[in-house]
Amino acid sequence: MGSLSKVDRSVYNQCMPRSQKTVAPPPPARERILLCAHALFYKEGIRATGIDRVIAESGVTKVTFYRHFPSKNDLILAFLEYRHAHWMAWFVDALHRHGNQLDALVPALAEWLGDEGFRGCAFINSVSELGAVLPEVVAISRRHKQDMVSAIAALLPPARQRGQQAQAIALAVDGAIIRAQFDQAPDDALQTLAHILKSLQAGASPAATRAKAAAR
Repeated sequence: MGSLSKVDRSVYNQCMPRSQKTVAPPPPARERILLCAHALFYKEGIRATGIDRVIAESGVTKVTFYRHFPSKNDLILAFLEYRHAHWMAWFVDALHRHGNQLDALVPALAEWLGDEGFRGCAFINSVSELGAVLPEVVAISRRHKQDMVSAIAALLPPARQRGQQAQAIALAVDGAIIRAQFDQAPDDALQTLAHILKSLQAGASPAATRAKAAAR
């Protein structure tokens, strides 16, 4: 699949082409609307993006837009579901490409955090904007984060506390995402995440486990 950034730009982070000189026919209207909303909502924010702009840039009429999305809230929820499916597909693929072990996490995330189109986590951003007024945004975001935890847990060896370890790592990942977003560069965030992962691995090693048991 390649990096999320490449998928974003070439597949679902685009609006209606302004030039009509193209061999391939344009996508169906609903897909054009969703692609355009995805690009605008992620880059500029949901509240900052009006429906009229989505309609204009996706090249549809108002009647067509409201036939597919009766309200902006419907479009927001469709955007989040779409983002979830594509982000998770990229994430799982990136982890596999980098070895499908815990050491794969940092280089996989580096593909995304270092991209020029990176604007943070769409789900954290959406909850910040709309969580208090649109509960469905919180529900979708929780499901997204739980699926991320499950993907991380699959990188860990079988253990009684694997779920708890995956939750801790996912929390560190979210911290790295936020840090990279306001640093405008991912290096410090990724280095800190790598340090946290090494500490967690050391704490979960057989020797550390035996030492904890002996101290009880």
